[in-house]
Amino acid sequence: MAEAGAGAEGAEGAQGGGGAGAGGAPPYFHKERLKYSPEEEARLERQHFWRIIDAFRFYRVHVEEQVKRAECQFRSLPQHHQNLLPDVLSNLSRISQCAHHNQELLQAIVHNSLHMFENIEYGEREDPRKARPSTTFDMDKLKSTIKQFVRDWSEVGRAERDSCYQPIIQEIQRLFPSDQYDVSKVSVLVPGAGLGRLAWEIARLGYICQGNEWSFFMLFSSNFVLNRCEQVNSFTVYPWIHQFSNNKKSSDQTRPIRFPDVNPQSLPLDADFSMVAGDFVEVYSEPESWDCVATCFFIDTAHNVIEYVETIWKILKPGGVWINLGPLLYHFENMANELSVELSYEDIRTAIVNFGFHIEVEKESVQTTYTENDRSMLRYVYDCVFFVVRKPVDLYFNGQEDDQQQNSPPAAKSPRREGTDGLT
Repeated sequence: MAEAGAGAEGAEGAQGGGGAGAGGAPPYFHKERLKYSPEEEARLERQHFWRIIDAFRFYRVHVEEQVKRAECQFRSLPQHHQNLLPDVLSNLSRISQCAHHNQELLQAIVHNSLHMFENIEYGEREDPRKARPSTTFDMDKLKSTIKQFVRDWSEVGRAERDSCYQPIIQEIQRLFPSDQYDVSKVSVLVPGAGLGRLAWEIARLGYICQGNEWSFFMLFSSNFVLNRCEQVNSFTVYPWIHQFSNNKKSSDQTRPIRFPDVNPQSLPLDADFSMVAGDFVEVYSEPESWDCVATCFFIDTAHNVIEYVETIWKILKPGGVWINLGPLLYHFENMANELSVELSYEDIRTAIVNFGFHIEVEKESVQTTYTENDRSMLRYVYDCVFFVVRKPVDLYFNGQEDDQQQNSPPAAKSPRREGTDGLT
């Protein structure tokens, strides 16, 4: 994997955004960290890699099926009703054209992803041009990823970024001001980095910043933006063509979005910025190694959110801070055979305090959106929690440190697989 700007290290993570402790779990839950032989691990990883590649390649066929269905439904209307709607078929034709354009972009992303990992090669597929059918689940994840280009790398997404990312960035600058710190030595970790804009912005300010992501959908796309986009607004995507409901105007459905709104290659030459692929709780196990962990719309991707809290406590240096903004829309809540512990913020807050964190900033009502179509007749607003908590400098009580931290193994960067039921 090329490290220009954002080299991903290792292979991608697994079922969902985090690992759940399997101990004591009922047998109907999928257990995390299943032990496979190296050969079986490699086979499953390769199988998963190509499944996601197939989803990218199948995109146009999938959208064309939607368009054909809409066209058939329209043609089933009485002729005098069709005559009252002279623009419907032309708009469906336009959607097909936009899907073709999106497919060309996705093909470019795939082309730049086949050899993106430095330490793993997945071989070649027979007849790589063939579009293999994908599940509706994978196609929904791909369409969600397409909307991430709007959120992270377009001018249209600026307002959303300002509401989500700026509070985090401002706290980092307040806690580690450049006139009091050598920010080039302050390390910030961004788990669930998505397409990398928040981590990129932090690195642009001079901090050491590493983004972590487990989803191949996100990793392929962030690799393309961070390593292959060199000119402002040089690419166009049509992210709303999949939305057939709640459109005020037909043209809103085929509205183009240009990206990137900045040149991702414009980081200072001495910027320390990287993207690491893998499951958060498996990749990051080295104690006391980060000055700051910044999580945005992330902690609800866990099977067991307390394991995230525990991991963050462990990897933060004494005096380090955790900054969080986001809702609690638990990704695995309604998935059969998946461990999912849905806790209230009150419960999570109690656990955070019981771990030993000191709460320094807490806001229980920060309103923001997520990959919003600002012209849709249906718009979701999240009433998020924002907090800043600190791991105390003095971690020693009665002369003893937490045994778990004393006995922690070195950082493990073994790959895990994103399960069929995982969410981006």
